[in-house]
Parts: sequence; C-alpha cells; structure tokens
Amino acid sequence: MQNIILTVHLILALLMIGVVLLQRSEGGGLGMGSSGGGAGGGVMTGRQAANALSKATWVLAAGFLITSVALTVLAANEAGESSVLDRIGVGNTTAPAADDTNTTGSAIPDVDLTPPPATDSPVTPPAAQ
Repeated sequence: MQNIILTVHLILALLMIGVVLLQRSEGGGLGMGSSGGGAGGGVMTGRQAANALSKATWVLAAGFLITSVALTVLAANEAGESSVLDRIGVGNTTAPAADDTNTTGSAIPDVDLTPPPATDSPVTPPAAQ
C-alpha cells in the first residue's frame, strides 16, 4: 500500500512541476503563442489557459498534500513504539567481560595521557623494522 501511495506521490510531484513551469508570470500559460485579440486560432485564450493551469495546480497540490499525510500516517503506524536507536542497538549496556578490565578495574584501557617532555631537538620517526 505504501509503495502505491509513494508512486502516486512522485507522479503528482512531477506533474505539479510541469504545470507550474507551463505557467507564465503574466498569466499567459498555454496561450503564450496566440495573438492579443483571440483571433490567433489557439485552443484557449490566455485567461482560460491561466484559469485551467491554476486549477490544475491546486488539484495537484491538494493531491500531493493528501498523499504526504497518508505516507506520514503509514510510516508512523509502521514505526510503532521503537526508535531508530533501539533498532541499531545503541544504549544496550552490557557488563564488560572479566578479561576486558584494566588495572583500575574499568573497561577503559590504560592510556598514558601525559604529554611527552619538551625537548629542543626535533622529533624523529621510529626506525622501520
């Protein structure tokens, strides 16, 4: 069901892009090639084309909104009570094994964090073995 709604949603989005791109800012729309007085023999006058395109835009936008809400409701129902973090196992704390402890008794390895003594000589890389 979700795949069908998603497909309709994508088709509506593409159609809405096309309809919006057909519209002209002056309101010409599909009648952009006809002459001023309607004597050009076009299918629609400029005003009729603008009205048809604006109505089509509203219909497509309403369908897009409805499919967006439907997809959100379906995703919320499918998610249930679990979160993404629950699915990947973040927050599952387990006690460390007895072998993993260091000298202080914690699972963090012993690391010497003190900086090396300052010297005036340059640091040389270790020799290759």
